[in-house]
Amino acid sequence: MTPDDDMTLSSLRPGDLRPELLSPAGDMECARAAVANGADAIYFGLDRFNARLRADNFTLDSLPELMRFLHAHGVKGYVTMNTLIFTSELKDALDYLGHLNAAGVDGVIVQDIGLARCLTEWGRQDAAMKLELHASTQMTLTSPAGLGFASGFLDLKQAVLARELSLKEIGECTRHTDIPLEVFVHGALCVAYSGQCLTSESLGQRSANRGECAQACRLPYTLIVNGKQVPLGEKRYLLSPQDLCAIDRIPDLVRLGVKSYKIEGRLKSPEYVAAVTAAYRKALDAACAGLPVDGMVTARDRYALEMVFSRGFSTGWLDGTDHPRLTHGRHGKKRGAYAGVIVDSGQGWLDIRPEGEVPLAPGDGFVIDAGEDRNEEQGGRIWKVQRNRLFFHGKASRIDWNRVKPGQKLWKTDDPALNAELKKMREHLPEAATPLHLTCTGAAGEPLTVSCPEYGCSVQSAQPLQTAEKRPLTPETLEQQLGRLGGTGFRLASCECRLPQGLMLPLSVLNQTRRALVERIQAVRQEKAASAPPPRLPAPFALPALPTGTAAPDTSPLLSVLCRRVEQIPAALDSGADAVYLDFEDIRDYAAGVEAVRENEKYAPVFLATPRIQKPSETGYFKLMERAEPDGVLIRNLGAAQYFRHSPLRRIGDFSLNVANPYSAAILKEQGNLEFLTISYDLNAGQVADLLRSAPPEWFELTLHQHMPMFHMEHCVFCTFLSGGTSYKNCGRPCEQYRVQLRDRVGQLHPLLADAGCRNTLFNGRAQTGAGFFRDFRRQGLSRFRVELLDDSPDKARLLVSRYRGLLDGSCTAARLIRELDVAEQLGTTEGTLRPR
Repeated sequence: MTPDDDMTLSSLRPGDLRPELLSPAGDMECARAAVANGADAIYFGLDRFNARLRADNFTLDSLPELMRFLHAHGVKGYVTMNTLIFTSELKDALDYLGHLNAAGVDGVIVQDIGLARCLTEWGRQDAAMKLELHASTQMTLTSPAGLGFASGFLDLKQAVLARELSLKEIGECTRHTDIPLEVFVHGALCVAYSGQCLTSESLGQRSANRGECAQACRLPYTLIVNGKQVPLGEKRYLLSPQDLCAIDRIPDLVRLGVKSYKIEGRLKSPEYVAAVTAAYRKALDAACAGLPVDGMVTARDRYALEMVFSRGFSTGWLDGTDHPRLTHGRHGKKRGAYAGVIVDSGQGWLDIRPEGEVPLAPGDGFVIDAGEDRNEEQGGRIWKVQRNRLFFHGKASRIDWNRVKPGQKLWKTDDPALNAELKKMREHLPEAATPLHLTCTGAAGEPLTVSCPEYGCSVQSAQPLQTAEKRPLTPETLEQQLGRLGGTGFRLASCECRLPQGLMLPLSVLNQTRRALVERIQAVRQEKAASAPPPRLPAPFALPALPTGTAAPDTSPLLSVLCRRVEQIPAALDSGADAVYLDFEDIRDYAAGVEAVRENEKYAPVFLATPRIQKPSETGYFKLMERAEPDGVLIRNLGAAQYFRHSPLRRIGDFSLNVANPYSAAILKEQGNLEFLTISYDLNAGQVADLLRSAPPEWFELTLHQHMPMFHMEHCVFCTFLSGGTSYKNCGRPCEQYRVQLRDRVGQLHPLLADAGCRNTLFNGRAQTGAGFFRDFRRQGLSRFRVELLDDSPDKARLLVSRYRGLLDGSCTAARLIRELDVAEQLGTTEGTLRPR
């Protein structure tokens, strides 16, 4: 179905890709809330391989009961295995897939390309493996090219797009792929691209790619420009986006052909799941019927969305780039509904000027927004309301009234009456029923035929259709009468009327026809059950053999140096770089960089880094890189892998491809025609050793020294807080004028850089090194190592590269390297993520 089709529920036939409302479930109560309020499917995690390890989650033991409950209500269940899989975990992960299949799970949402490939091969080898493969948003799919690359070797039944795409970009994806696409429509937004955030890993060794995100984006930061703090008043949460609320964009997404509408929130309450699922059920049904969303979604529904969880709402990136709209900077935690502005106050009371239609009643919780730190904010519960005056019990509210001033904002954070209402909503489960999709055909003088394609059966009415004199049959009448299925174990999901207008049939005959159809369907089900072979579990999947390594420990080690400025190039080459990677903010400068490398008397091969992200309109970046005539390219995303896969240029896979096990490496190397790959930054020294033992060491390069690229964001801090603009079109390009750092709560300064797509990367202010593990890696056969420069001056770059050259050649020990760099350069070098944990 194309995005231009006028898609309504009545026009969909069985077998069409019916829109799916996909709700989160962190526990059984959330699952019940989702089912009770109209979810078509839920997604949930188990206690391993799950990007939300802090949720209660389910277990393998509880899984069969959950799936029986879901399927009894016609709801699908998808398990999240949306983390990277380390080499030592592959067998356990495959065992998990076998258990999921045995429990009747409908699909599995996967990040790791190696695991996804194994599941694809398993399904092709054994028909008993029924699990659908869904690509996680952690796979960072942002373009038709990326989708095309993944679908070339994965049997994808659904793919979750990155949350940073606009409606226009989503349309480009739906038009150029046959893979059913899934889009987030509500909930918390990560400021960094999913699958590309290394902040928790860098700062606390709690990897977001392993389900342990520390939510550093929700913390306050200070903006430092050219070494001086910029006064931003109450704006301290510079990286904390408002929550996504796309309820008014559902009709647009339906027209674009999006298959699945995903609600974020596996860490949220059952009340949250109930309220959000119910509201989006109404919106999706309205959009599919061609009706306005506002006609179905009430003001009360919208109020409930704010109260169950909100940091403030925006449409995220769906409406295109508007950086200030995404991140206002005032707070990073749940706020609830905005009630109004304080105009006066006294001991135990305050007057407000209401803004909006937020009800206030005794018992409601509130917080006063005075631009203070979250820990200093005041709040409590309302005792009494008289018009716009609110009264509070002193002991209950614990408010210092001397701090309450006119102009401060009041937010409603809790509504006991709404909570009770939502609790009832999540407890009233619909009757367990199997959905039916019916088609009605016939003509005057012929019987009415009601068909059910799912079961391959049909029945005819006992009397023929006649020309109507007063009350002809309408689609609504057919749907109403045929939908009276209570107590049968079925429910009417759709009823397509193909009858000519102006016909009639007595309702009593229509009811007889419905009963006959139910009896026929039940008989077909019994026949299928009796003849069906007993269920067979899939045979265990044998991991395919990989080639053995040929690299020897005495192979001369090679040093590549990544430069971010032209003036760093001579320092890198003069100090012994065997290859130079260029990673410039402006891709138009690549030609000058290539020339600077080739003009140097110590010329080495030069590779150009692609952007971390490639959107549908950005293939022009790749063409600019080709015109610069480098020796090769450093591939950082799946779209680039697709574009360059048949290029005569040499190709290297970078860290952002998330190679964490030998099967991810094998499939990326094969499908992308890659010479070698950079080992994922999520691996510690022991996990690197496991990888090198399981695959040829010559497949890999390891970054020994770098400032970890923590946040990689579509959000532009430069535009939001250093300009009056909304995007690159009107921001004045402050990224080209200022040296910007963000200072965290412990005083560490982290450099911020922009790339060609105006995406921002926040780098860890402290460099990290794996120099202490170098000898072990050499013994394991690894011969390629990398040093990444950041904002180092030529002199600093020369010292740094020369010390690593000495480490590789044996003229400088790791201890001396760390000591000298620490003293001479004050880089604060640490062992970082390579330290075993």
